[in-house]
Amino acid sequence: MKQITNLLLIGLVFIQTSCSTTPTHNEKEVGLKDALKDKFYIGAALNEWLITGKDTAGIQVLSKQFNSIVAENCMKSGEIHPEEAHYSFTLPDQFVGLGEKYNMFIIGHTLIWHSQSAQWFCTDDNGENISPEVLKERMREHITTIVSRYKGRVKGWDVVNEAILEDGSYRQSKFYEILGEEFIPLAFQYAHEADPDAELYYNDYNEWYPGRRETVIRLIRTLKERGIRIDGIGLQGHLGMEWPSLEEYEETIIAYANESVKVMITEFDLSILPAPKRDLGADISTNFEYQKELNPYTDGVPNDVSEAWNKRMNDFFTLFLKHSDKISHVTMWGISDKDSWKNNFPVHGRTDYPLLFDRNYQPKPVVQQIITPSP
Repeated sequence: MKQITNLLLIGLVFIQTSCSTTPTHNEKEVGLKDALKDKFYIGAALNEWLITGKDTAGIQVLSKQFNSIVAENCMKSGEIHPEEAHYSFTLPDQFVGLGEKYNMFIIGHTLIWHSQSAQWFCTDDNGENISPEVLKERMREHITTIVSRYKGRVKGWDVVNEAILEDGSYRQSKFYEILGEEFIPLAFQYAHEADPDAELYYNDYNEWYPGRRETVIRLIRTLKERGIRIDGIGLQGHLGMEWPSLEEYEETIIAYANESVKVMITEFDLSILPAPKRDLGADISTNFEYQKELNPYTDGVPNDVSEAWNKRMNDFFTLFLKHSDKISHVTMWGISDKDSWKNNFPVHGRTDYPLLFDRNYQPKPVVQQIITPSP
């Protein structure tokens, strides 16, 4: 009997020892949002499949890894306000509800943008530009209706998107043709009146270009001088393997932070594919003819290329962590590679690998590097 008792004790010691060296359930479940909770929000753009819950695997990744969301398409004016007397709130309502379900920081995208805008917005029945007075009223009604609907629920808005060119001049959009530079202050004014507590942002791409960056800085100063609220600048991150440099990106982060606004890394993805030309940015009208050499990884990515991608992505997150006192959000433009817009931009039909999670929703090595950075 004594021998049996000793064997049982040895067995219990073995079990206890094994359990003590096994990671706890909580340790296994640590995600990006847990690792970065004291640094900045980590967000993702949601498409229709995620918003409606049809992409169940994506929802699982979202709930574990992210604590902020932005609408990829459903709040753009052509989608949410396709006709002057008609709003389509079904998807936006679901988007906001999903964010609330998972206690996310919810960002609306975007109130005023020249692209993906409803055709009726800036023209009359004959296709002619409407008067400044009519456009102001349409902007006020559009912004007020949408922002008021989600008052207190959507915490921040991309008020104006991509209004400035790389050389620092203003984009010759219909908004600019009719109202000049004034359309931006008006949009911010209308948004603030609709929800005085919501954060308000200007969002653009390729802001490492000095001309664009300097004009954005002048815009910040102009709005502040006029007493118009602006809380942050969205620094889009549609990057390539060769551009921009870390130094260019860092210079822009510091320049905006020096203007006492929040810096938000938005629309972040890193294309692994050859670019038809340098610094393409995110102008969705850009389209290049398909060429096989621009789509080299249809059956997977070679190890050395994958390692280079993971290193560059980690280098950027290291930069963001270095400046976490200045950065409030880092938002990926999607969750998994299979749903990324980069599969069709700027060349339709490519197979790209630009996000943190692969086509099977598995984390790439960089995810663990972000969660547990090297000393």
